[in-house]
Amino acid sequence: MSDRQPAPGISRTQRLSDEGLQRLDRQLASGSQISDAVLVQWIRRYGESARALIRQHGRYHAGLEPGDALPGAR
Repeated sequence: MSDRQPAPGISRTQRLSDEGLQRLDRQLASGSQISDAVLVQWIRRYGESARALIRQHGRYHAGLEPGDALPGAR
């Protein structure tokens, strides 16, 4: 279990969002080979914040938009 205490005045939803986006940033920064399908899930869940991180790390392309079909997907 984690010893970290939640920051006062921050909602659980916002805290989880921040932690999730930090995790995405670390994974992208480390060069992890995250599939396009997983990047689409990040964008679905976190919206523009995830999209901005993915762009920052040079992994963004139009096919990542949740409404777009991924190549090879049926």
